[in-house]
Amino acid sequence: MSLQTDLIFVRALQQSGDIDLIVDDRIYMTAIPRPEEELANEPLPYIIVTFDGITPQEQTKDADYDTDTDTVSVGIVVVAETRPKLAELSELVRSTIKAYFEYLQGTDPDELSEADKEMLPLLPYSAQPSGGQVIYNDEKPCYWLTLQYQCDVNAFTDDEY
Repeated sequence: MSLQTDLIFVRALQQSGDIDLIVDDRIYMTAIPRPEEELANEPLPYIIVTFDGITPQEQTKDADYDTDTDTVSVGIVVVAETRPKLAELSELVRSTIKAYFEYLQGTDPDELSEADKEMLPLLPYSAQPSGGQVIYNDEKPCYWLTLQYQCDVNAFTDDEY
């Protein structure tokens, strides 16, 4: 279902041993679950995956009330101590997501773990990354950027509402 697309990005990042070595368990959905005054103490680096919106694709003659395909925007905020570490982690995030999606697409479902099988209905038809500018936060201090993915996805997990 398109409203759950961010979950597959989180799974892709959490299953990566390379990312785990860098960020440990600091991969968050939507926000860091802490009061704002404690955010400055969050250890670096970390990643936040956000669901940034949904746009139904054009209606067809067979879809009177909704569409079968949506375009979903997923943001991945990458935060690190230095500019070089930010670049390294951001590139690793991007390559990890690509590899995980290709793995799911190219592997016989019977050979997947149960956790990966659960992700199959969420696998986008396509996922095109782009990125924003690098920003420095002098209060923390840290560098961060947001990778933005535009994903074409199945609007519903089945044919029923």
